[in-house]
Amino acid sequence: MKNYSLFNYQRKYFIYLLLIILMITPFFSLSAQQNENTEEEQNFIEYKGIVKDSDSKKSLGYVNINIVGSNIGTITNTEGEFSLKVSIYLQEVTIRLSHLGYKGKDISTSSFDEKKSITIALEPDTIELSTVSIYAFKDAKTLVKAMLNREGQSYTKDKTLMTAFYRETIKKRNKNASLSEAVVEIHKQPYSSLKNDRINLIKARKSVNYSKLDTLAIKLQGGPFSALYNDILKYREFIFTENDLKDYDFDFEEPSRVNNQDVYVISFKQKSDIYEPLYYGKLYINEESIALVSAIYNLNVENSELASELFVRKKPRKVAVTPINANYRVDYRIKDGLWYYGYSSISLTFKVNWENRLFNSLYTLQSEMAVTDWENSTNLEDPKNFLHPSVILSEEASGFSDPKFWGEYNIIEPEKSIEKAIEKINKQLAKN
Repeated sequence: MKNYSLFNYQRKYFIYLLLIILMITPFFSLSAQQNENTEEEQNFIEYKGIVKDSDSKKSLGYVNINIVGSNIGTITNTEGEFSLKVSIYLQEVTIRLSHLGYKGKDISTSSFDEKKSITIALEPDTIELSTVSIYAFKDAKTLVKAMLNREGQSYTKDKTLMTAFYRETIKKRNKNASLSEAVVEIHKQPYSSLKNDRINLIKARKSVNYSKLDTLAIKLQGGPFSALYNDILKYREFIFTENDLKDYDFDFEEPSRVNNQDVYVISFKQKSDIYEPLYYGKLYINEESIALVSAIYNLNVENSELASELFVRKKPRKVAVTPINANYRVDYRIKDGLWYYGYSSISLTFKVNWENRLFNSLYTLQSEMAVTDWENSTNLEDPKNFLHPSVILSEEASGFSDPKFWGEYNIIEPEKSIEKAIEKINKQLAKN
């Protein structure tokens, strides 16, 4: 068993994903601040679609949607839906779809119907084992080391100004209790730099229904930073560095393809003699560039007591909080031969047990951030407007009452459950 202090233990992992659990008086609180946008001529066209598997007809989540020749893009939600806003000043453009395990597909905007969503089918892309040169590396661990050592070669070498959309939800069972959304600017430092990224808030809105929280207020500390720190190539100390590789077992899985390119698939899990909670999951590594395309992984929560210490900062004495699941994902996009941070998501499920209560409560906290545009920029210094890493989106940010709130910003399409929750919130606003 390893010896470690709680301080070092927490510092090593996602210390920014901490729950603050406070006793509050049960009431229904909702803030609604009207956006002061003036009536402006719409200067964008919105294209909507749903992406499905061509064989099973199953909706495909996390499909990358990009405009060819530009950095503009978005991602499908878990129901396969997307919305992409394109400037009216651009001529007919091509939209490219890419997804792990599927053939890439290009579709012209002329194929869209401006009045309704269209359905786009992606074909599964199979690969022969011999196509990927696994014999170039003596084992999977050697390949992971090579991937970690290419931060200055395969990834962007310049400072990058990114526009991104951030969404955060808290659910009790299947009921939305808190919804937050924001458009942010990410001042992204090169992957070879030791400087941390910074975030500037452009727009935000949030609503909380405390009646759904049942006398508990659960807040995700870190806000947009919680998703940004899931960029494990930039913040590898939160999952593993080269020194941590000895604590994991790595294995080659059946290879895959993304955007018509071969991808190594490496599974990893902590060694059986490691006591503290580590991670397990899969790394998807581009065969040609040895760059990380995607990582999908989980925290091992079998040791619930230690896992709980990673997340719970403060709680009432008579309540026990047990993590059930902690799931993470990060995707990267390629442009001109270099890879950029593109999307990340986190899903945390906790069981809350109150002393002297017959039933427990189950809470799910989800956050995701998608880069919708970026440009290389040398001028990234304006510390007056940057968010602090521990910021929580203010409950006074805005309500959900202004349909023109986002203007021409690209967002992740909301799931139907979120749409219903927003509709319910609007009805409550109308009564006040």
